[in-house]
Amino acid sequence: MISYIYVTLLIVIVVCVIDYTEKNDQFISRAAPLKMILIDYYINFFLHIAIMLAPLLVFISTVFVTAKMASLTEIVAILSAGVSFKRFLLPYFAGALIISGLIFYLKGYVIPRANKIRMNFENIYVWPEYHFEQRNIHIKVGAESYVYMESYNNSIHCGYQVTLETLGDSVLKNKITANRLIWLPESKKWRIEFWKKQTFEGKKEYFTKGDALDTTLSLHPEDFESQRFMYDQLTLTELDYEIKKLTQRGAEGIEPYQIEKYDRFTYPFSILLLTIIGVIISSKKSRKGMALQITLGFMLAFTYIFFVVIGRSLASVGGIPAVISCWIPNFIFTVIGFIIYWRIPK
Repeated sequence: MISYIYVTLLIVIVVCVIDYTEKNDQFISRAAPLKMILIDYYINFFLHIAIMLAPLLVFISTVFVTAKMASLTEIVAILSAGVSFKRFLLPYFAGALIISGLIFYLKGYVIPRANKIRMNFENIYVWPEYHFEQRNIHIKVGAESYVYMESYNNSIHCGYQVTLETLGDSVLKNKITANRLIWLPESKKWRIEFWKKQTFEGKKEYFTKGDALDTTLSLHPEDFESQRFMYDQLTLTELDYEIKKLTQRGAEGIEPYQIEKYDRFTYPFSILLLTIIGVIISSKKSRKGMALQITLGFMLAFTYIFFVVIGRSLASVGGIPAVISCWIPNFIFTVIGFIIYWRIPK
C-alpha cells in the first residue's frame, strides 16, 4: 500500500509538471488566477491522473515489492515455513480489494464532479471558445415528439427556423413552426416565438398562431455545448440517465458514454487481477536479479493497455458492444493469470 502511494505521488507529480509546461502559455495569455490554477485545475487534474493510472501503478508497485522480497529470498523462507502460496497471496488480495473499492467509489461519484470543475476551467482558460456549428438539427425529445432547427446559437441559447412535431400511432397529430426557440433560464422552459400550429384530426386540419408560447421540452442548452469528454463529468447515476436519453433520441455518439460506464466497473476488477498476476510473475527468485522480473512486469502492463485501447477502438466504431470491449482485456489476462499460476512452483 505504501509503495503504491509513493509510486502514485511520484508519477502523477511528473505528469503535472509536464502538463504545466504545455499549458503555461495559455495560463499567462488568458490571465488565469493562480488560486484557480492550483485548486480548480491541478488538484482535480492530480486526482484524475491518479485514478486513471491506478491499475498500472498498483501493478508496478506489486511487481517491485514482490521482486525485492524474492531477491532477498524472503518468499522462499515464507513458503518453506509451511505457508501456502494462496495464503501468501491473501495480504496482496486484501490490499488490492481496499484500493479497488476506493477506486470504484471515486471514479463513479467523486472524480466526475472534480472533472466538471477542471473542464470548466479548461473551457475558460485553455481551449478556444466553443461555437455550435451544426446545421439542420433533428432531435427526438419525447416518445413521439421531434424538434428540427435550421441552426442554433449556443452563445444566446437560441434556435432558428424551428419545427416541433408530435405523432400518435405513427401519424402526425400536430406541427408547430416558429421563427425562434429561446431558452428561459428563470423558468427552465423554452419560448417559441412567432409560431403557427397545425392540428390534424382525421381528415380535418386546424390552424392557430401566436407571438409567444412557453413550453417544456426534453432539451437543454447543455445539449448544444461542447461534448468534449462530457462523459467524464457524469456520475454513474447521471451516466445511466444520459445513455437512456441518447438512446431514446436515437442519437449518434452514444458509444463513449457506454464505454465510460462499463469501464468504471472493469477498473476495480483489473486492479485485483493485475495485483495477483504481478505477485505471480515476480515471486520467483531470478539469477538475473530484479531487472528481468520488472521488465516482464512492464511488458505485461503495456500489453494490457494495448488490449484496452484496441477494445475501446472497436467499441467506438460500433464493431462490438461496449460491455464486451471493456471486459475483453480482463478476460484475456484472467486466462493468462491462471496459466502462469499453475506453472509457478508453489
